[in-house]
Amino acid sequence: MEEVRLQKFLSNNGVCSRRKAEEYILDGKVEVNGEVITRLGVKIIPEKDEIKFEGKVIENKENKKVYILLNKPIGYVTTTKDQFNRETVVDLIDIKEKVLPVGRLDMYTSGAIILSNDGEFIYKVTHPKYEIEKTYNVTIKGKVEKEEIEKLKDGVEIEDYVSGKAKVRILKIDDEKDISRIEITIHEGKNREVRKMCNAIGKKVLALHRAKIGNIDVKKLKLGEWRYLTQNEINDLLK
Repeated sequence: MEEVRLQKFLSNNGVCSRRKAEEYILDGKVEVNGEVITRLGVKIIPEKDEIKFEGKVIENKENKKVYILLNKPIGYVTTTKDQFNRETVVDLIDIKEKVLPVGRLDMYTSGAIILSNDGEFIYKVTHPKYEIEKTYNVTIKGKVEKEEIEKLKDGVEIEDYVSGKAKVRILKIDDEKDISRIEITIHEGKNREVRKMCNAIGKKVLALHRAKIGNIDVKKLKLGEWRYLTQNEINDLLK
């Protein structure tokens, strides 16, 4: 029987992300065979050891990995449980396995988000060093100018950092409605980054939709619908 790190076991079984698991362990919220663990690096045997999180036994479901693509509607928060009892993306997924959101979309952004119970997959897809692109369709107030597009491409100052290089193109300019639609592709994905990028060029975001993660899009999914990723799509994200 193979040993695995405690934080990886928790992540793979849908308790939380691996980084969050490390926090929970240090906070004394995890037990192994009745012993409270407060140090990192502990390894367990999933088939043998009893693991508890906040007093509840965690069943080993590592053998069945789940990868889901959801077209998130506006109004849902990207978490497994919300302290204000708002609806979450997990509420839209009707399966027995516990899954975690892979990355985030703010409550007022719709579009592609992946959910999984594979901790290693979640780590690789969310870590900046793997540079997985996310593509957004953005509706902004006013007419966007070419100079502003170039600024977005090169990077703009946002609070205490400069956004990375981005792919940006104009989709439509509607003079009558006084709006522009642009496509922005980034791989950083910092908190509300696309909205802040637009604010940095003096443009207010009216609507934001994540159209693609890597090469995976949600064109064939209505808002609120989901499907399992194909093995080819999973491999493409991990390559």
